[in-house]
Order: sequence, then structure tokens, then C-alpha cells
Amino acid sequence: MSQPQPVAPEDPTPTSGGGATITPYRDGPLIVRGDFRLLDQDGNAIDPGRGTIALCRCGKSGIKPFCDGSHKRAGFSAPSAPSRPRPADRILQEARGDDASRADTPFGMDPSDTP
Repeated sequence: MSQPQPVAPEDPTPTSGGGATITPYRDGPLIVRGDFRLLDQDGNAIDPGRGTIALCRCGKSGIKPFCDGSHKRAGFSAPSAPSRPRPADRILQEARGDDASRADTPFGMDPSDTP
């Protein structure tokens, strides 16, 4: 019996404001679709040559900042999504009061940490 083949994710449509959509692919590049500008660190435009590009995440590409597939040979491994919430997300949740257990403690500290 044959193994089911993985299904490629559908192409997400760019955001409704004409902006870009950036999709990190598991063990691969960042795919950028939509309306975007690519600049070097000095602010000089880099011509992407197309409307959808793959940006290197592994650091091994010979055509940086673009992906050339070197991540496959290098054995690059990275998830498509973060493995844990970003610290900024936690801080914003606490500031909005999403964490009710910390609402009455100074500076949003954990109640068990109070002296």
C-alpha cells in the first residue's frame, strides 16, 4: 500500500491592504508574496525580479538574500511556526489584562512571586 503524499499548502492571498504575506516554510525559506519592497541595510532597493520570492533562512545560499535550495543540502531544520509564544506577545496580553490572575499584582507579577 502506498504512503499518502504530503499536500502542499495553498497559496495564501496577500493581505487585503495590498501588503505582503510572509510564510516561513518548514525546513526551508521565507516565501514573500504580494506588494513588498526589498531593501539592503543601507536602504538601497534590491530588485526581486518577480512578485513572489523565497528568502534564505539557512544562511547557506549563494544568492543571498534569495534562496537557492542550499538548505536541503545543508540539512537546515526549522519549524514553520514558533515553538513558543514570543515574549512580546505575553507582555502585550498582560498589558491588555488578558491574564486575570496577575491583574491585582504589581507590574503584572505572578501572585506566587510576591513577598
